[in-house]
Amino acid sequence: SKRRGGIFKKARELTVLCDAEVSLIMFSTTGKFFEYCSPSTTTKKIFDRYQQVSGINLWNTQYEKMQGHLSKLKEVNNKLRKEIRQRMGEDLNDLEIEEMRGLEQNLESSLKVVRERKYHVINTQTDTYKKKLRSLHEAHGNLLAALEGRDENGDYMTGDNGGPDYEPGIGMANGGSHIFAFRMQPYQPNLHDPSYGIHDLHLA
Repeated sequence: SKRRGGIFKKARELTVLCDAEVSLIMFSTTGKFFEYCSPSTTTKKIFDRYQQVSGINLWNTQYEKMQGHLSKLKEVNNKLRKEIRQRMGEDLNDLEIEEMRGLEQNLESSLKVVRERKYHVINTQTDTYKKKLRSLHEAHGNLLAALEGRDENGDYMTGDNGGPDYEPGIGMANGGSHIFAFRMQPYQPNLHDPSYGIHDLHLA
């Protein structure tokens, strides 16, 4: 570490005292990266000037590697596209009998997976609809129970309940029949009326 510090110190002295453009790159035995570059320039500019002066292209090897990687990616992409077209029933003329059998098996396996997923979705939706239907039936039953309870309490009636004080009335409106409930109550007699003793009835 002392020798590394001394080298970086000399690089800074060359930059300041000699007005030089210095770029220093160092890797330790453990793989750690250390770098120094003059404030007036960058490492890339140093490399570009080095290529111009020496006539050596430092990026050819990296460029070739990138081109090879790109070619492999294009080949994989073309292969995948061809498999997709074959699964759709296209580009089958160049296939041998074994390749056709393998493609058929792959399609059958894919179809099995799709069917299982479809049946799972159908069963899930069916269970959901059954739960909703049971909930609606329960709500309907509760509503009917509430309506029957009101009828038993005498709040309103839609027909004759057999009692002496109720009598149904039927009215026609807009071409349809409507049932109305009337409560019949005895009229309080007038003691001064000469016809006292005859109980008249009126609609309440």
